[in-house]
Amino acid sequence: MKCTTSRQAETREGTTTVTVERDGATLVMKGVPALVCPNCGEDYVSEEIADRIHAAAVEVAGKGVKVEVRQYAA
Repeated sequence: MKCTTSRQAETREGTTTVTVERDGATLVMKGVPALVCPNCGEDYVSEEIADRIHAAAVEVAGKGVKVEVRQYAA
């Protein structure tokens, strides 16, 4: 897929770190599978992965944790 930000490069399979804030809690998810632009670094995660990260953020917020760092597990 062509990067929609740089409009110059094709994205490549890789990983990224996603940070989500929800209800006063911050979740940092490392090693998330994504398509990454080699030109500008913009990353794109699939809808399925985004849904999993969202569910994890809701879980973290529900535990009353302020900051949690996780490694993405497929």
